[in-house]
Amino acid sequence: MKRFRWQILVAVAGVVAILLLLLAVKGPVLRPNAPAVQAVRGGIYREALVGSLQRLNPLLDSYNQPDRDVDRLIFSGLVGFDSTGSPIPDLAEGWVIGDDGLSYTVILRPDVTWHDGEPITSRDVLYTYGVLQDKNYPGPQDLARLWRSVNVTAHDERTVVFTLPEPFAPFLDFLSQGLLPEHILREVSAADLAGQTFNISPVGSGPFRLDHLLVEQERITGLVLTPFEKHHGPKAYLEEVEFRYFPSVEAAFGALEAGQVMGLGGLTPPLVERALRLSTSQMFSAREPRMALVFFNLKNEEAPFFASREVRRALLLAINRQRIIDSVLFGQAVLAAGPLLPGSWAADPAITPETYDPLQAERLLEAAGWKLPTGATPGDASYLRTKEETLLRFSLAHPDDAVHTRTAQMLQAMWAEVGVQVDLLAVPAGSLVRDYLAPRSYQAVLGDLSLARFPDPDPYTFWHQTQISSGQNYSQLDDRSISEVLEIARTEPNPVARAKLYRSFQYRFNYQVPALVLWYPTYSYALDVRLNGVRLGPLVDASDRLTSLSQWYLISAPATPETVSTP
Repeated sequence: MKRFRWQILVAVAGVVAILLLLLAVKGPVLRPNAPAVQAVRGGIYREALVGSLQRLNPLLDSYNQPDRDVDRLIFSGLVGFDSTGSPIPDLAEGWVIGDDGLSYTVILRPDVTWHDGEPITSRDVLYTYGVLQDKNYPGPQDLARLWRSVNVTAHDERTVVFTLPEPFAPFLDFLSQGLLPEHILREVSAADLAGQTFNISPVGSGPFRLDHLLVEQERITGLVLTPFEKHHGPKAYLEEVEFRYFPSVEAAFGALEAGQVMGLGGLTPPLVERALRLSTSQMFSAREPRMALVFFNLKNEEAPFFASREVRRALLLAINRQRIIDSVLFGQAVLAAGPLLPGSWAADPAITPETYDPLQAERLLEAAGWKLPTGATPGDASYLRTKEETLLRFSLAHPDDAVHTRTAQMLQAMWAEVGVQVDLLAVPAGSLVRDYLAPRSYQAVLGDLSLARFPDPDPYTFWHQTQISSGQNYSQLDDRSISEVLEIARTEPNPVARAKLYRSFQYRFNYQVPALVLWYPTYSYALDVRLNGVRLGPLVDASDRLTSLSQWYLISAPATPETVSTP
């Protein structure tokens, strides 16, 4: 369990999202005395997806975002999440966690059915998680290893008990896995699941069901979903939802400009600017489950100064992060306040980002004994701090794409202003983890940390002492106080107590500054101006943008007195 948090550090070739001024939802402007309206059922919504359909199966969609987008609407799990990432019931009516933190007893809702009308029972739960436990499961093996350690039993048709080998507080996250219908797939083994026709004609239990595929010249070009009228959640207003596949985001944006589709997510910075000029579109944004960081190798003998907290803090204060966000990322990121994503139940809203303060950075370096040569001025080759003949100079490896390269160049220039010299090392994105971070053969690295798929923060993997040599504690942070807090937090089932522990972790992390958390990118979503009822919260996966789709509407009518609420 302690090795399971399998989020990976990825170097991203570009940053996607939207301008900070668009963080609030945009919608029609309400004029004084404008008549109140109410949503009316009807209308067809069309959205562009970049990629192609592979398998509409929640156990097989880990590597294909377009599949996850559609599966988000077709399938349901036992557990869902609210806007803060806290678990809430979905197919489950509720659950009980044992006092020892080892057992999770889940009770299914009595009114849930599959799209074909068959009731959802504990047999469906056992089948789904049995596939995940199977040695021939073709999906992510980290996920399979977790489930092979869990005992899953059914007490009756509505009650399932999950028994863990040791307490693991994030476990509810993994009960969000979409369920498969046992009555259709009971004879299908894990090894044969990927080849089933079920994967292009799925039966789920989500708010929408597959109506038909769109095929041109024997190629699937899209699909049409219709509302599932017996869904246990809010009933959808839209009559149809149509997804169309495009080979690139540029091609998809062309369809948006031409009015062929009404929505497109994951816009690149240049496309955001173009979308803002479209009179037919409104823009939405949400915080992505990702953060940009500079990792320091705290145990690199060639850069011994990284062991100094004062040096690390000075390097943070010397960075004008907002300038980088504005000039490199087109304003499409939020200044970071720490190692936990904002908006999460675990993040402390009282913690604010450090202010750019190069003068304080210089004072810290001076007090720590790092001196500049007499008479040296910024811009001179001699403007380099030393301490006992050690140069305050290090290498910074970064992905060789345009965004990271420009970011690294700006970091280099800002650090040079306070007497720190940096040698840039551009490397292929695929080699950053393999050749630098994993073997700990680096001095500093600029990269992105992905926290996608599961909302529980659980930073154990990245900052605990046990992960220093072979885990993902790439900075090799060796702080017993942090490790103890993380140990307790991932075994504490009480969410209030866990939140307190994680807030302690945030303060200690920000004091130690083992890495520089720079910003959290945002996700850009262009939607037709005729759409109403759209709400976006922080994303755990890009498919989460569709969470409130059932409440979107295209048609409205004057509200009757009984439907108008007083603000």
